Amino acid sequence: MSASREVTQRVHDKLRRELGPLVCDLLSQDDVIEIILNADGRLWAERLGQPMVPVGTMLPGQAESLMATVASTIPTTLTRDSPMLECELPLDGSRFSAVIPPVVEAPCFSIRVPAKRIFPLETYRDNGIISARQMGILTAAIADRKNILVSGGTGSGKTTFANAIIDYIARVTPEHRLAILEDTRELQCASQNVIAMRTSEPAPMDRLLRHALRQRPDRIIVGEVRDRAALTLLKSWTTGHPGGVATVHSNVDDPRAALRRMEFLVAEAFTGSAVELIGEAVDVIVTIAKTKEGARRVQGIATVAGWNGTSYDIEWDQAA
Repeated sequence: MSASREVTQRVHDKLRRELGPLVCDLLSQDDVIEIILNADGRLWAERLGQPMVPVGTMLPGQAESLMATVASTIPTTLTRDSPMLECELPLDGSRFSAVIPPVVEAPCFSIRVPAKRIFPLETYRDNGIISARQMGILTAAIADRKNILVSGGTGSGKTTFANAIIDYIARVTPEHRLAILEDTRELQCASQNVIAMRTSEPAPMDRLLRHALRQRPDRIIVGEVRDRAALTLLKSWTTGHPGGVATVHSNVDDPRAALRRMEFLVAEAFTGSAVELIGEAVDVIVTIAKTKEGARRVQGIATVAGWNGTSYDIEWDQAA
């Protein structure tokens, strides 16, 4: 074993000790999607399709040691002057978000676990998450290389649903080269012709998108649109790279809210009106939400015909 691999192995062993048997076991389970530590020392876990529940406790000292080890792999440090950490958990690429005093009373963290298996669109239909009619609209849009925006709030299942769309793309157009861009590793793709890129400080999403255009992709997929890169994405979708997929954060179960969100993001890079570009680039909007019972549900699928001069032309197939 090389020296670098030995160092990595020691770090991983240390992380497993600091995470503890409970959290390590949760990380290994297929249906666990989030693990959270609150300031009171309680650990919570959320499983796919179920509400979050308490699962145990962790002492502040153990949490602080864990955070310090994770921070050292970037490398950085957590201090009172720099009390927040956003990175990937070295063990499995889970999104790790941590914060320490004085921002909070005691150490807190959130581990967003990447999907270990893909639920195909057929499973969403069979489980009643999407209707057969809505699935027909969506699969036709994928086959016709329409650009699809998946919209929903935090924890609504946007990324998991995007994975189902990507899975369908790989099955119906296996010859297509996919460019997948994201901040942290959450999207999965079974296609054999794919380039997966992740942002970094010297390579933000906007720069990755411009570089991806030179990689000859047939479809461009973005994990979440959250900044000025929205403009570059929309332009790419309308200039020879149709059939893309992206997610966007919106707490309103209305497709127009997703389009307004895109307007706000584009405004970070462009002072003029972008409504015509958005109306041309976005063909389909899927709105997804978490129900009171903790399950996910596609609230509606909207087809966008463009901007008519005063508003977006939208036909919305809303869930019953």
